[in-house]
Amino acid sequence: MHPRLLKTFLAVARTRNVTRAAQEVNLAQSSVSDQIQALEAELGATLFARTRQGLELTSAGSALKPYAEQWLVLADEARAAVQSASGETQGSLSIGALETIAAARLAGWLSGFRIAYPDIDMKLKIAGTGELLRRLGEGDIDVAFCFDRSDSDGLDDRIAKRSVAAERLVLIAPPGENGAEAGLAELAGRHFVATETGCVYRHLIDRTFAEAGLGKPRLAAEAGSIDAIAGLVAGGAGLALVPRLAVAAALERGEVAEMTWPGTVRAADLVMIWRRRRVQPPALKLLLGAMGEDFAAVTPACGRLRHAASLRS
Repeated sequence: MHPRLLKTFLAVARTRNVTRAAQEVNLAQSSVSDQIQALEAELGATLFARTRQGLELTSAGSALKPYAEQWLVLADEARAAVQSASGETQGSLSIGALETIAAARLAGWLSGFRIAYPDIDMKLKIAGTGELLRRLGEGDIDVAFCFDRSDSDGLDDRIAKRSVAAERLVLIAPPGENGAEAGLAELAGRHFVATETGCVYRHLIDRTFAEAGLGKPRLAAEAGSIDAIAGLVAGGAGLALVPRLAVAAALERGEVAEMTWPGTVRAADLVMIWRRRRVQPPALKLLLGAMGEDFAAVTPACGRLRHAASLRS
């Protein structure tokens, strides 16, 4: 069984849809169908059944799934072991990050890493926390950068996590409220613009209000982009709790104002998350070793910087 066929099989099992699976593995729908048929022919069993809800795994497909996952992990580790034994510093890295982190913190650091290790190709993928963790678990990305949640300690034991920075959170308001102070009871009467449920900022607001016995915050709107949230706040839609690094420019321009946040948690840990392996790929090992506290400048293993090269997407 070729790993390519197993990867396609797992994509269909996950999405329960050939079209969505094709988008995930970057293939035409016809190619996905052909690969599933080839795998079924090789195994002599039907792996999927069509239902009103989509494609469902048959008993044979359910039996194959854990072996397919293990097979791909083993192939990944074998490749990493060979690269490590040969002393390679080349390779590729697929890095996932929240949009805020990618723009404000990671892009500059990755440029330095790229200058230090020009033989490593990098791809940067932007997604929400839940999507990043899913992609990491399935091997679509090598490492993820996101904000930690206080209730996220139940991560799969195959996943490693390290805090690399603490980012200050601020309560932003429409212009004219700079430095204003308000207790939680008063804030309970105001409207908030928040990220979707599951995001760390939304989680902190919900938890703070719940612990104070104030129920849920009143929502004016939900938005998936910090820029969109800042724009809604600037227009008077409500207040928002966000990382200061994401709205620093808007604060300097006076587009939004900064209020005092009365919650006990006033910073969010920025964490780097990756899968544990018996042998880490050399490129990922270099990135993990180079990542210092608070995104310190990269120092290459040889102790000196190499010629600059453009960051490949």
